[in-house]
Amino acid sequence: EGTEVDHKPQPIRRREQRVGRNDPCPCGSGKKFKACCMRK
Repeated sequence: EGTEVDHKPQPIRRREQRVGRNDPCPCGSGKKFKACCMRK
């Protein structure tokens, strides 16, 4: 007892960067993200 170190939960990190609403969609359609895959 007492040998365990208290670890704070680490925030979940995404491997890919966040896509902005007005950035080109990463699916490659050429549309803006908000008009393409944002709701998926």
